[in-house]
Amino acid sequence: MSSRPRTLLDQVVSDLDRVLADDSLAGLTESERVEVLATAGAAFRRVEAVIVETVAAGDVDLPHSAGCRNENELLRRALLVDTGGASRLVKVVDLVRRQSSLTSGERLPARWPALREALLDGVVGTAGFLAATAPIEKVVDRIGLDGRLGADECLADAARGAHDAPESIPAGGDACDADRASGRGPAPMPEDLRLLAEALVGLLDPDGEEPADEAARRRGITVGRLRNGLRPISGALTPEVAAQLELIFDAQNNPKGDGPPRLGVRFIPTDTDGSGAGGSGAGGSGVDGSVIDDSRVGEPDPFNSDPRAVIDDRTATQKRHDALAAALGIAARHRDMPSLGGAAPTLVVTVDAKDLAAGRGRASVPGAFSQTHADVAAHVGCSGTIQRVTMDEGRIVGIHSTDRVFTVHQRRAIVARDKECLIPGCHVPASWCEIHHVTEHARGGPTHTDNGVPLCWWHHRSLGSSGWEIRMNDGVPQIRGPGWWDPARQWRAPRLSLPTPGATRSDRSSTRSDSRTVALARTG
Repeated sequence: MSSRPRTLLDQVVSDLDRVLADDSLAGLTESERVEVLATAGAAFRRVEAVIVETVAAGDVDLPHSAGCRNENELLRRALLVDTGGASRLVKVVDLVRRQSSLTSGERLPARWPALREALLDGVVGTAGFLAATAPIEKVVDRIGLDGRLGADECLADAARGAHDAPESIPAGGDACDADRASGRGPAPMPEDLRLLAEALVGLLDPDGEEPADEAARRRGITVGRLRNGLRPISGALTPEVAAQLELIFDAQNNPKGDGPPRLGVRFIPTDTDGSGAGGSGAGGSGVDGSVIDDSRVGEPDPFNSDPRAVIDDRTATQKRHDALAAALGIAARHRDMPSLGGAAPTLVVTVDAKDLAAGRGRASVPGAFSQTHADVAAHVGCSGTIQRVTMDEGRIVGIHSTDRVFTVHQRRAIVARDKECLIPGCHVPASWCEIHHVTEHARGGPTHTDNGVPLCWWHHRSLGSSGWEIRMNDGVPQIRGPGWWDPARQWRAPRLSLPTPGATRSDRSSTRSDSRTVALARTG
């Protein structure tokens, strides 16, 4: 014989079947679709409440009577959820279960009575319930019963839409009168409840779990062994060190950074066939050899580069890795960095000379006998020094060094010319970048400002495979982008677009050559 709850739930299932039938959801408007999602969310939270209360109100031997080892197995079999989903439900069950008094048999209040009522009313789901209670449960032994019940009232009230957290929590539980007087707003998400709970922990337990110096003793970083081409890193940072590291990540990965030039970066075609020959015409020519058409003065530049059009397919974690790599490079070059053996901390990559020339084979880097591809040696050597060591049966018989490092003065000049990573849309400051030999040193390229451009850590290492190309035209850097960015695949000289407001056509025509020369000289 069917029970009343079972009959009612069967009706709910039948109603949901009708909602899903006949493609009725396909014809909804956008606003109707949002309304359906909100209503489905309300139904979903109530279904969670039914599941939790069904288990919590039953006997502790319920799983055994159903032939299951524990509540987790029972929920997995009955709900067809995974272990993680069942575990979250069991946690909520334990926090809302009303135990029976050993003396009177009367059912006692739940551990979290106010939040339990919010759960049964459908204003908070299991995710929100756990987010709200987890921070308090960590300190429950230090805040006592009154503190827990006070937090319970505040969190339940917040779940119902009261948004102003109290400055203090009176003992005894009724802690959110001010919130109730302030009115209701939209219900918070689980993350909002977690943040409120953490704020309440700060009020209830201001001294914290342990003194700061005890926590600081557990700080540390571990670099693991090479595995699948990568070395894992793990550890724990003090809050201020973590904050500084996050600021470094933000400074490098922020799409704006200090911001690109206000008027954007403009690219003028230097030729039409990609040969770099340039040209001249009646309208005059710029210093890069591009033809200037007076009839198009004042028109938008069709080759103006919108940095947002440049695709960066790195994940957020990959960007943070590359930002850390750049920061470590800057730190190693800094004059205040302690020396190792009388020299600045220097990355040494060892590779066979033949493999380096051929771009194949393996190279070794310090630390746990790590092996990597020979390309890494080529990247390091591009902005560093190559030292050739001749060995005979383990004995060093000759040393020859080739200086490939740009001097401080050269680097400063290149930074002043290019200001940021040369790849369009990448606004990593040039001072953070590595200096790339446009013509490889192995192919006769000099370590000279006419052969050096700044590239960020990522674009330097991906230059050979990303589709971007760089060349120097009389000491002026030019780029040619991949086909998705520039279907014409023309060489272009990046420079600021600095139109003169209010200038007449004749004024612009007569001063065009000089003004463009100045702009190019200033921006490279």
